Amino acid sequence: MITNDPKILSIAFLGGIIPSLFWLYFWLKEKEGKPEPRGLLAMVFLLGMISVMLVLPIQKFIQGKIDSYEWQIIFWASTEEIIKYLVALVILYKNSKLDEPLDWPIYMITVALGFAAFENTLFLIKPLSLGETTTSLLTGQLRFLGSTLLHTVSSAIIGISLGLSFYMKKYKKKIYLLGGILFAITLHSVFNFFIMKDSGNNFLRVFALLWVMTVVVMLLFEKLKRMSGKIS
Repeated sequence: MITNDPKILSIAFLGGIIPSLFWLYFWLKEKEGKPEPRGLLAMVFLLGMISVMLVLPIQKFIQGKIDSYEWQIIFWASTEEIIKYLVALVILYKNSKLDEPLDWPIYMITVALGFAAFENTLFLIKPLSLGETTTSLLTGQLRFLGSTLLHTVSSAIIGISLGLSFYMKKYKKKIYLLGGILFAITLHSVFNFFIMKDSGNNFLRVFALLWVMTVVVMLLFEKLKRMSGKIS
């Protein structure tokens, strides 16, 4: 049951949003050059938070209709990645501010961090309501390191796919987008499977894989910078 205590809700919200803002600051600094409009970034971040409320009933429906735990994980991950992309698309479709390859991963990361911020808040409410401060701190740290990074990397993969195909013909853009979404869903599903199914026993191994993917994303960021004319 969700508490109505404003103090607990405030602490949970801060615990959920601060890690996301930290990561957002990091990736915006990575972009360099022309900054994105703050109002547009704030809107995308906010819609990312709101999208959690769209995902939850869909995931509950999936849980009630599908018996296989493995397929539940895959469909849950698919729901989150597709909803995050669609939410970003609602704002960015034919938006004049989306004018270079690097913009797509920036906005996809922003919507993902908004999603992670609200999701993390929900995870922190229960232990805080029960007075389990240590558990709350551990939950916050693990989600800061794991879940928040997972959402960032998986959405960045979709954004990078769109960025790499920025100057390509429409049919190639669709192929890159499909590939990016499938890759993001696969990464998300693998992470969730080993964390949830195996009681976290392989956490360090999966976490290491996630950081490897983060490095790959950063390298692809550099490629998109060159495509955007940010570096020579």
